[in-house]
Order: sequence, then C-alpha cells, then structure tokens
Amino acid sequence: MRLGVLDVGSNTVHLLVVDAHPGACPLPAHSHKAELRLAQLLDDSGAIGPEGVEKLVAVIHECLQAAEDKGVEDLLPFATSAVREAGNADDVLARVKDETGVELQVLTGAEEARLTFLAVRRWFGWSAGKLLVLDIGGGSLEIAYGMDEEPDAAVSLPLGAGRLTAAWLPGDPPGPEPIRALRRHVRAQIARTVGEFSRFGTPDHVVGTSKTFKQLARLAGAARSTEGLYVQRELKRESLEAWVPKLAEMTTARRAELPGVSEGRAGQLLAGALVAEGAMDLFGVDSLEICPWALREGVILRRLDHMGSA
Repeated sequence: MRLGVLDVGSNTVHLLVVDAHPGACPLPAHSHKAELRLAQLLDDSGAIGPEGVEKLVAVIHECLQAAEDKGVEDLLPFATSAVREAGNADDVLARVKDETGVELQVLTGAEEARLTFLAVRRWFGWSAGKLLVLDIGGGSLEIAYGMDEEPDAAVSLPLGAGRLTAAWLPGDPPGPEPIRALRRHVRAQIARTVGEFSRFGTPDHVVGTSKTFKQLARLAGAARSTEGLYVQRELKRESLEAWVPKLAEMTTARRAELPGVSEGRAGQLLAGALVAEGAMDLFGVDSLEICPWALREGVILRRLDHMGSA
C-alpha cells in the first residue's frame, strides 16, 4: 500500500510518501516539504503566533493535496517539539483539525527517541550490536541506547539547532561570548544524561541521524547525497572540532555556500555543530556513522508492524 507520513517538525513540514507492506523495506515514492521553522516563530510567551499558525494550516493543505495526487491510502500525521512545547499547543492542534481535518499526533520526546532508534536498528540490523543513537532536530536532541528494537534508555533534551540559534546566537556571525555561553549550556545539559547511559556499557556502534549530522558529515568529507543511500558516511570528532571555529566566523550566507549545506539550514548549523561536538565529546565518541533513516521511517515501520500483527 501507499503510506504518507506528515511530519510537522521544528524546521519543516514534510510529507514523505512510501510504497510499503509488512516485512518489506519502505520505498520512497514522493517527498513534499516546506520550511516553516516553527521553533523560531514562538512569541515571548512561548506560543506560535497567528502568522505561524496560518502558514502551518496552509502547508498542511498543500501536503494533503500532494498526498491525494500521489494516491496515498493511509496518512500518518504527527508533530514534534515545536508544537509539543508551544504555549498554545491545544489551540493550534484544534485549529489544524478544524481547518484541514488532520488530527496531529503529538509525540513526546521519548517517543521521538524510541521511534528513531527503531529506524536505525532496522537499517543496521542486529549485527550492529549495542547502538547509541544521536538525533539533532530543530527543537530537540534525542539520545537513545540499546541492544534490541526498543532502547534501554531514551531521552530528549531542548537542544535543537533552530531553538538554540534563536535563543542564544544573535548577530551574523554571532560574537565569541554568545558562542561560549551556548557551548557551556549545551554541555551542561548533555552531561546530566551521560550517567544514565554509561551504566549500560560502551556501545558497539554510534549513529547520527538528522539533517544536521548529514550536513556536518558532508563538510568533513563524506559522500554527497547523489551517491545514494547505501554509501557509508562517517563523522569524526576530530574533523568536527576543526570545523566549529570556522563556522563560528562565517556569516549565514557564507555557510550556505559550503558543500551540502542548504540555505534554509545554514543559519542554525553552528548551533547544531556545537551540540554534535558536545555530545560526541561527553559520550567519548571518536567517530559515528550517518543513518539515512530517522523518525519518519520509524513511524512508518511501527505502523507496518501493527498492520502485520493485526
């Protein structure tokens, strides 16, 4: 059957259409996305403003039309941290349902981490052993660890690249003091969680997912996306540490000229790099592998699992 996943994230609203059935690998058929950056559209009270809600409703209408055009039989709509933590989340969800008919499922941070972990486990298989998975989104950082398809530990921290950029990094480029302050904040937040994971032992395989990790790996010399999903891509901490000061000195426009960096994500790449560097350092990770599957694929796989057991 043809499934559609409607992902209302902190950076983008993304419709992913796949051909799938239980026991088979989901095959991408169509992708439709719009950059809203909801994490950066919050007002002083933490609510999504009227303009942001209007844009969200309009984009969901576009996605519904695209889903209909592509023959989607079942739509799986969900929202992550930007909607989850908005001061007016209930009002936003009600308006989306009233005006589009779409009832967004708001995932908790732990659910995000678990579903992303499921996708990574299915991608790499059992031979990968104990997995440590890091996922940097626009609004949050998810960390999960485990031996099975369900992680032994999963946490979500408010360390998304978009959120941190809006709150901590004024100026283009930002000055050294805000960058140092953000670096301290990021590392203090991550350090609080390290003990929860270290009691499970050293992971056999460390994996990074999300656009931020993909772009950082590309900067460090990984294969470009046109070379396909199945090319192994790695990010070494040594390379990342060399890039952070360079990114700090660049304007957004200059970062957008770098290989693999999209114009819409260039402004938040420095914050994402600081989170990636802090996580890899504090967890003692010298190198991680990039996984092309993440949260959206996890949602699809969980749906297929339920179909297969029905």
